[in-house]
Amino acid sequence: MAFREVTMLEIKEVLRRWLGGEAKKRIARQLGVGRNTVRHYIEVAEEQGLTVQAGVAALTDDRLTAILAALKTCPERTRGEAWASCEAQRTFIAEKLKARLRLSKVRKLLARRGVIVPYPTLHRFAVAELDFGRGAPTIPVDDGEPGKELQVDTGWMTLLEPDEHGKRRRFRAWIFTAVVSRHRFVYPTFRETTLDAIEACEAAWAFFCGVFGVLIPDNTKAIVQKPDPLEPLFTPAFLEYSQARGFVIDPTRVRSPKDKGRVERAVQPTRDDCFDGEQLRTIEDARRRGAQWCRTEYGMRRHSVTRRLPLEHFETEEKAHLQPAPTAPYEVPLWCDPKVHRDQHAQVAQALYSLPRHLLGKRLRARADRTTVRFYDKGLLVKTHPRQPPGKRSTDPADFPPEQLAYAKRDVAFLERQAVAHGASVGALARRILDGPLPWTRMRRVYALIGFCRRYGDARVEETCARALAADMIDIHRLGRMLQSGAPQPPTPPESSRVIPLCRYLRPSKQYALPFADREREPHEKGDPS
Repeated sequence: MAFREVTMLEIKEVLRRWLGGEAKKRIARQLGVGRNTVRHYIEVAEEQGLTVQAGVAALTDDRLTAILAALKTCPERTRGEAWASCEAQRTFIAEKLKARLRLSKVRKLLARRGVIVPYPTLHRFAVAELDFGRGAPTIPVDDGEPGKELQVDTGWMTLLEPDEHGKRRRFRAWIFTAVVSRHRFVYPTFRETTLDAIEACEAAWAFFCGVFGVLIPDNTKAIVQKPDPLEPLFTPAFLEYSQARGFVIDPTRVRSPKDKGRVERAVQPTRDDCFDGEQLRTIEDARRRGAQWCRTEYGMRRHSVTRRLPLEHFETEEKAHLQPAPTAPYEVPLWCDPKVHRDQHAQVAQALYSLPRHLLGKRLRARADRTTVRFYDKGLLVKTHPRQPPGKRSTDPADFPPEQLAYAKRDVAFLERQAVAHGASVGALARRILDGPLPWTRMRRVYALIGFCRRYGDARVEETCARALAADMIDIHRLGRMLQSGAPQPPTPPESSRVIPLCRYLRPSKQYALPFADREREPHEKGDPS
């Protein structure tokens, strides 16, 4: 038989009709309760001093409260043996539930211990005694000061109309919601990168006509590089942007939607009410539609919590407290981690930049803006270059040794000066070699000529170069053979002057265990009578 809970108003109606003189059977039939229930209520009321003679006026609020309290103190139904078994295994059940085991698995583990408990009884016990399945109480957070906090969330929206190739692109939207007024701004993008986050924020400041003091995003990689409840690590480009615009980033905890509850459930309503069913051909059409929807539809719809129009609420209470809106567009810098290669150049945005030799093989931190590229080693600035277009390079002569720089820069004048330093004829021959079109194609020959000076000496190479110039010969290979054939040979000592070294470990034959040949034996061993 099913039981129905009787409300406080029904109890009051039972007592009021009883005091009015109606019969118990009639009261039960008209109110749909059992006669025993009506009889029980009347008995408790009589115990609290209420009589029929006192009339309906005697049923005051204080008297009704006392009767309801007496009804609740009635003894409850006693528990069965299964409940007692659960009570005996309280510690075991609590430990398993704390270890995040399912309640059905806990029942199986109890059965292995010899405790057979019906699942409904185990569930009632876990809920009543161990707070199983009950979430933590939620306390609403105050809205704070006007113009201080702006919550942002992202989500996928709908598809654009087919392009000229018949393809449809899906876009997502950055949704900004002011905490106090609940006014909203929607900015569609194709991606969720740091560049898109900065672009969306710039559009939001223009829409709100000011900058909020605190931005509350989730842990998107476009803003938060490493999430942490206490000290999150932000993306350098967005952190620099927040410093330039004067707002603070306060990201939520991981998987904690309550930290930005004003915007957490805004993705689906925005998609359904703003973009679904609209004829949007380009992303610019979607952005215009988002701004129009925020101003004319969502902004003019009474909010269920504040009971005010978000646009009117924002205009009257929040707009005046915002920081001034930026007047110049923000130049987004490029942050990257290039490696210094063997040619002492690092690549940033498809352009090459030279670095000192002691940084060879290291991975640096680089920041590139519209005019300058800066390189940092462990936070210290080590090099600055002017920004180059893709495919170009910027080389600082101070980063290379002079001989390497001359080859890299194709400086033939440096090679001529270096050859003249070894001799006038050497310099004249180098000048003859480099004379003509495309001199850098013959730079290796001059390097070989300078190498001859280091090998054979400046005087000998100077003399050989003078003979070569007199014969109008500028072949480097032939010059090398002339130097090699004309080299003086080291003097050979005469045969008679050879010195035979003494044997350092020479010992007499008596010290050896085995005898030597006959010519080395002692005279008495050969039978010599002497």
